[in-house]
Amino acid sequence: MQETWTIKDLLAWTTRFFTDKGIEEPRLNAEALLARVLKKDRVYLYANYFAPVNQNEREQYRELIKRRAAREPLAYLLGKREFMSLDFRVTPEVLIPRPETELLVETVLQLATKDQPVSICDVGTGSGAIAVSLAYYIPHAQVTAIDISGAALEIARYNAEEHGVKVHFLEGDLLASVPAGEQFDFICANLPYISEAEYPKLDPEVLHYEPRLALWGSGDGLELYRRLIPQAWQHLHSDGYLLMEIGCNQAEAAVALCSAFSQVQVRQDWAGRDRLIIAQKGDVSGEDHILAGES
Repeated sequence: MQETWTIKDLLAWTTRFFTDKGIEEPRLNAEALLARVLKKDRVYLYANYFAPVNQNEREQYRELIKRRAAREPLAYLLGKREFMSLDFRVTPEVLIPRPETELLVETVLQLATKDQPVSICDVGTGSGAIAVSLAYYIPHAQVTAIDISGAALEIARYNAEEHGVKVHFLEGDLLASVPAGEQFDFICANLPYISEAEYPKLDPEVLHYEPRLALWGSGDGLELYRRLIPQAWQHLHSDGYLLMEIGCNQAEAAVALCSAFSQVQVRQDWAGRDRLIIAQKGDVSGEDHILAGES
C-alpha cells in the first residue's frame, strides 16, 4: 500500500472494491464506514477530503471493508439505522428497519385523532422502530410494544430511552401477554411474513445475517397473522384498527383473513407494491365468525 492515504484515496479505492464485489451503493457504503471509523459525519469527509488517515484508522477501516464485502449488512456494521428521521440502534438480534415499514407508521399518524387519548400496541416490535416512532410523533399516545425475544426487547428499550419516549414493553408470543380485557385503538404488526419457498432466495445480507425469527413466516408466510387476527379482534376497541405489513404477493390472502372486519384496505409502498393491510373492526357482529378461526 502507498505510505500516505487521504480520505479521498480511501474512498476511491473502497468504492472500486465494493463495485467489483457487487455491493449496492458502493460509494455510500465506503463513506458511511469511513465516517464511523473517524467518528465523524459524512459531511466531514468532503470538508477534509485531502486529510491523511493514520495507520490505526486504516486498519479499522480495512476490517469493516472485509466484513461488508462478505455481505454483512451495513446497518449492523454501523450499529444503527435511520427510520422516520430517527436513529435506531440495531444489532444482529433484531431485524433492520426498512423504509417501506414507514408506511405503517405514517398511516397511524394519519388515522390517530389529534390531541385525543390514543392507545397503540406494536406486536413483534424488534428494534422498537414502530413503537418508538409512534410514541415520539404522538406524545399523548399510550404505547405498548411486545416481542417474543428478550434480546430484541433490550434493544427496543435502549431506543426508547435514547429518544426520550415512554413505551410499555411486554415479552410474549403475539398478544398472549396482554391482560384479558385490555383494548387498543391501534394494533400494529410487522411480523415475519417470508414464505417457506421464498426464504432460501433472500439476498445474502438478509439470509445469512438477519434473525430468522424475525423473517420466516412458515408455510405461505401468513401463519403468524392467522394466529394474530383473532387475538387482535379481542384486544381492539369497537372502532379500532389492525395494521399489518405483508409481502407484495400476499394482499388477497391477507384481506380474506380479515373478512370479519367492517372495512379492509390495502395500501401500496413507495414502489407501488402491496405492503399494508388496514382493517377496521367496526360492527362487533363479526365476532363469532372471526373467533371460529382462532387457534
